[in-house]
Amino acid sequence: MPAKKKSSSQYHTTKDGRRAKKGLWYNINKRKKAGTSRPGKGTVSDKAIRRSRKTTKKKVTRKKR
Repeated sequence: MPAKKKSSSQYHTTKDGRRAKKGLWYNINKRKKAGTSRPGKGTVSDKAIRRSRKTTKKKVTRKKR
């Protein structure tokens, strides 16, 4: 059986079914799953964390009447 082809897409499917661009959290979680994550802070900078907060999915709140 041939080896599984690696996906070179810039997008992945999230747990809730959305299509999202691969980024910081995608790579962090991928390393954790593979068991190769670095202990402690690792190589993620504070600047990268702040930048990633801007792209997180926000809850939609509805105004009361």
